[in-house]
Amino acid sequence: MLQQKRGIKQIELLAPARDLECGIAAIDHGADAVYIGAPKFGARKVAGNSLDDINQLVQYAHLFNARIYVAINTLLYDHELQEAEQLIHELYAIGVDAIIIQDMGILEMNLPPIEIHASTQTDNRTPAKVAFLEKSGFQQVVLARELNLEEIKEIRRQTSVPLEFFVHGALCVSYSGQCYMSHATTGRSANRGECSQPCRLPYSLETAGGKTILKDQHLISLKDLNNSDHLKELINAGITSFKVEGRLKDAAYVKNITAWYRKALDKIIDANPGLQRSSSGQVTTAFKPSPEKSFSRGFTTYFLNGRQKNIWSMHTPKSLGEKLGRVVKVNKDHFFIEDGLNLQNGDGLCFLNREKQLCGFRINVAEGNKIYADNISELFSGATLFRNHDRAFEKELENSKETRRIAVDVTFCETGSGVSLSLIDEDGITSCIEESLNKETANNPSRAMEQINQQLSKWGNTIFTPSSIKIDLSQPLFIPVSVINALRRELAATHQQKRIENYQRTSSFIKPTSHHYPEMPESFSLNISNHLAEDFYKRHGVSNIIPAFELNSPKEGARLMTTRHCVRYATDGCPKEKPGAKPENLIMRSGNIRYELRFDCKKCEMHIYTLSEEMLQLKS
Repeated sequence: MLQQKRGIKQIELLAPARDLECGIAAIDHGADAVYIGAPKFGARKVAGNSLDDINQLVQYAHLFNARIYVAINTLLYDHELQEAEQLIHELYAIGVDAIIIQDMGILEMNLPPIEIHASTQTDNRTPAKVAFLEKSGFQQVVLARELNLEEIKEIRRQTSVPLEFFVHGALCVSYSGQCYMSHATTGRSANRGECSQPCRLPYSLETAGGKTILKDQHLISLKDLNNSDHLKELINAGITSFKVEGRLKDAAYVKNITAWYRKALDKIIDANPGLQRSSSGQVTTAFKPSPEKSFSRGFTTYFLNGRQKNIWSMHTPKSLGEKLGRVVKVNKDHFFIEDGLNLQNGDGLCFLNREKQLCGFRINVAEGNKIYADNISELFSGATLFRNHDRAFEKELENSKETRRIAVDVTFCETGSGVSLSLIDEDGITSCIEESLNKETANNPSRAMEQINQQLSKWGNTIFTPSSIKIDLSQPLFIPVSVINALRRELAATHQQKRIENYQRTSSFIKPTSHHYPEMPESFSLNISNHLAEDFYKRHGVSNIIPAFELNSPKEGARLMTTRHCVRYATDGCPKEKPGAKPENLIMRSGNIRYELRFDCKKCEMHIYTLSEEMLQLKS
């Protein structure tokens, strides 16, 4: 781990990895840390990885003092506890820096001295909850996505544990760990890594009396998060780890978004002597990162700067991409779009038709603002076009590899029996090798010195780049190019191994605690799915032990979700903002499945319930 200077705050860019390829892409494009799924028990069940792949990623990351966090953040059943404990020991043995967990039963296990991070699935939205987790032994806490700057500041004032916060990617509409909608409708539990994403489905919104307010709209599907313009405010509020969502995204997405946040954070860090990157190496990319060019449903800052209406992706849960402009004329096989575009053959475009349904097509031929394409029968003059596939940009991303380098100062010296080549890197680590040879005075001194310098500059296929080269010879010597190149290759290999050996992992031991849990649960919200979790909460003063929803699913009248996204507010029906608006519950319907929407106006929260018997009778 990179040595933290006294009085300096380390800033961490935390990127996602679906697999080894994505993990290496994240490191190459500037991640200070990467989170990846374990072989089992990760909240993205389809994004599990073998121990061998995780081991390879650990070794690569540690070259740059970057850290690897492994997600074991599902709820565990009793029959899985032993296997999960063994897995954690195996992860520690291969050098993993931390595990991210949801299930408090893990704290009751016989754990190795590995850091434990509290997943956002542990519902971390109050100072009291974060303080409880800190006292329980967590070394980092992932805050709820819904928090605003003032709430983050208040958590920071009352705690000292490092705080992690999502800054980019898909948003869960529910408070994380508190969504049971998927399990209630499909038997696939979000807390078990199998979410069926019911939040992305279309629903109709109705009054309790059956009047339709909206029909077949994506009422609880949110836009994607993008807080890249607010990183400085988040740092000032107390965030030190900036997390990008996306463990199901491909390597192209990871490259683009990681590079984007690397540039943004570096600009802030370079201007503030009190800040420091938490890993080593500089990133240089041939492409210009742009989050609009990767998967997105449109962007929102969510609640960071207060409540806003336009946070949902009402018409489609699919990617729109970058906004281009308006269509000015449509013919049978081509159309015209506003000027100033750089479209190419093969680009993918999309638009919302007159019924507000998403349609898409590929460009056959682009001639300036005149575009030939098939499947444009629903395109109309005035439609807003988006590009969700930029062919040229995707090619640049595909070719972007090995973009991160460790700066080294190189010295080439004469010794009594030959020469030596040494370096000191940006972290102060040194390596040196020597070579015996017969010293032969150069016939062309200037050419000989130039040749030595040229060969010592060629570190292209390594992770190193020279920031300075010093040649210290008593007189210009003739040294074969093959000798210099062999020395350079040997030194690079030696120093790369030394960096791995020099890496220091933080050790942390979990000790049993008994401080009181901050509030008594009224339902299954603690997600207690095994006897170890039950032991943990009992020792911390919870007397009302209610099994997890997954163990005893209520059929009627159960709260399936709590969210700050308020459909009534989004449709201009908020009693606080619109005089005369009725504070009544609403019905959300998808086919034969109906839910009751209840509103806690004091907390500005919306609750989604399975439809109660009373509401069913009212509807029938």
